[in-house]
Amino acid sequence: MGNNPDRGRTITTVLGRRLGGELLHMRESCGLRQMQAAEALTASVTKVAKIERGQVPMRDPDVRALCHLYGQNDEVVIGKLLALAKADRERRKAHGWWNQYPQLQSMVEYVALEEIATNIRTWQLAIVPGLLQTPDYARALAVGNGHWEDPDEIEPFVESRMARQARLDGESPLELWAVVHEAALRQLVGGRDVMRAQLEHLLGLARRPNVKLQVLPYLAGAHPGMTSAFTIVSFTEPGALDVVHVDTASSTLWLESNTDADHHNGLFERLTRLSLAQRNSVRLIDGILKEM
Repeated sequence: MGNNPDRGRTITTVLGRRLGGELLHMRESCGLRQMQAAEALTASVTKVAKIERGQVPMRDPDVRALCHLYGQNDEVVIGKLLALAKADRERRKAHGWWNQYPQLQSMVEYVALEEIATNIRTWQLAIVPGLLQTPDYARALAVGNGHWEDPDEIEPFVESRMARQARLDGESPLELWAVVHEAALRQLVGGRDVMRAQLEHLLGLARRPNVKLQVLPYLAGAHPGMTSAFTIVSFTEPGALDVVHVDTASSTLWLESNTDADHHNGLFERLTRLSLAQRNSVRLIDGILKEM
């Protein structure tokens, strides 16, 4: 038998932890113990503990059984949990194209979720979002950030970023809503030629029905997104048990609670109100392009 690198260690996923956290909160809210949940599932307490930690996938009947036990009869809420459970199962069994790119490193989990997401909303302070980048722009970013010790790894990284953009095409394309600060559009990443091509690319993408692009102008002044960029990943309609992805200088951070999701959804809504409408955002991008 071949060696299985996953054997002997516990695997969790962002979606599994999100679902498990919801079920844990429901159980504690109605004052029940894990033993009672185990009896409802005809399972062990150990399995219930693993469910609540996001360590095992959940079947739809088990989700419904726990909801019934916890007194949750709202079909909308149950439907959101079922959608999350389905997405988690798909994530666990996925062996997608991204696994051939070790250069993705900490982005593997994010890319896998991006592949099964239905809606992504992203706020970017300093760069064009990855799904909207040209190859030359992505390459210039990779060179500029000094992250790659081996220059030969940069090109596969660029290829993987371009492969991600296939989610914007097809019969059921990803719905993308991007809010980008004006600074990101004026920063000369790769030089004027690279930025001109990048801005032209953005103008073309903004015409797609599944892409909404807004620019937060300098004139907006102080705003609630000044501290960090973030991305909200949804698996049904926006707000349905979202997870939030935050990139820092040294790590990737997942925010998985309702409180975190609600907070960032509120931040995103305020940023969209402060930003230019898409029509005026396109005019601003075109103006910056002409200046170059």
